[in-house]
Amino acid sequence: MPKELIGLSCVCVGMGEGGTIAMLGRVSLVDRRGATLYDTFVKPTSNVESYREATTGLDSSYFEDAVAFDVAQRAVVGWIRDKIVVGHRLWLDFQVLGISHPTVDTRDVGLYLPFRSALTTPNDVSGLPTLMWHLMRRKIREQFVDSLEDARATIDLYRSIDKDWEGGNGHALSLQ
Repeated sequence: MPKELIGLSCVCVGMGEGGTIAMLGRVSLVDRRGATLYDTFVKPTSNVESYREATTGLDSSYFEDAVAFDVAQRAVVGWIRDKIVVGHRLWLDFQVLGISHPTVDTRDVGLYLPFRSALTTPNDVSGLPTLMWHLMRRKIREQFVDSLEDARATIDLYRSIDKDWEGGNGHALSLQ
């Protein structure tokens, strides 16, 4: 029986000088159909130097009733245990969550070579909005980064080619 899929995405705020160090601000998990499993704002663990409002749309008011970092971290670990995690640039999400996950159970749509080759950028990791537009003709992030929307987008991208990905048949994707 195939493992269950979980889409994961995080939104970060900035800490450190100039707010350049990523800190978890929101984490979202969805099932294979895009239904929300877990979606929460996370209390900053350090002083927030930048809410990155221009891209996140967040300010301090979003974190007044946020859950503690360790609560969110444990919840995510519980949800993803023994499941395939789908996302975009997952290494960054795992880093801000302070967790790891078996590589064999991760599906990073940003690293999937047939997607990168279809965009004629095999040596680059394209942004999720670029992948969604060119491969699915769907616009995302029209206003702000939304981890729930991103998690759903990665699941949709993965499901569009999951048999090829898992079967390893190497079919090239075409944008025609």
